[in-house]
Amino acid sequence: MQTGYYSSAAGMVTQFNRLDTIANNLANVNTNGFKEDNLVVGDFMRIYQEKRDELPNENQTKEAAKFINRTMTRAPQVVDEYSNFSVGQMQKSTNSLDFALSKEGLFFAVKTPEGVRLTRDGAFSLDDEGRLVTKEGYEVLADDGEGISFATTDTTIKADKNGQLYTNIPGGITLTANKKLYIAQPQNLKDLKKEGDNLYRLDDMKDLATLDESGAVLQGFVEKSNVNAVKMMTNLIEANRLVGMYQKAMDTQMNDMNRDAIEKIAKKA
Repeated sequence: MQTGYYSSAAGMVTQFNRLDTIANNLANVNTNGFKEDNLVVGDFMRIYQEKRDELPNENQTKEAAKFINRTMTRAPQVVDEYSNFSVGQMQKSTNSLDFALSKEGLFFAVKTPEGVRLTRDGAFSLDDEGRLVTKEGYEVLADDGEGISFATTDTTIKADKNGQLYTNIPGGITLTANKKLYIAQPQNLKDLKKEGDNLYRLDDMKDLATLDESGAVLQGFVEKSNVNAVKMMTNLIEANRLVGMYQKAMDTQMNDMNRDAIEKIAKKA
């Protein structure tokens, strides 16, 4: 069996997965609050270091040596994936309902038909009923778990650094306290799962804390994607070249080596 062929094929599939991830990052380079995704590709050394204490045979034996030699032909594969949650660039806007979070690991909470979800995209607006909603129409939640609404007479809306909202008293310039934005902080960012519409799901809501004094809310700003377009383009070129290299290796295995074997057999015959 030509193990090199199968290793090359698996390597090509791995690079296809990288290309999908890179393409998704580039497609969202202008998406507010989007977080860059990355893959971890495992090789023999990484797999061996993680599993050497779980070998089925005692170390320093012939059986263990045979097992390791067989494992060395294991094909490269995606062993882990993660999101880079670093803060993106802050861009000033002219909309008083745009909010950004200046600290890593904090999220706005929104209500969707599937339940509470988290987002870093704070480009909000008001619907026909005066409720604060996302671009997709999901209701933005206050720290009491309820929605946030404004009256038609609220011509001024202000927010402090902790997300406390204030509106003007009708006919005056004096501000009065409204609700407070739900600023959520998951205990472990690895537990977040990406969904569509730039949302994150947390299976156990008990792992979600509400920050009363986050000091991270910026009104009149939006957080841009943290995707580095130049780095992604470099990775895209690298992945494309690796696909070509694996394809050439597969061609060598199937054509050149088989042809050489047939010619040698024919000469002996």
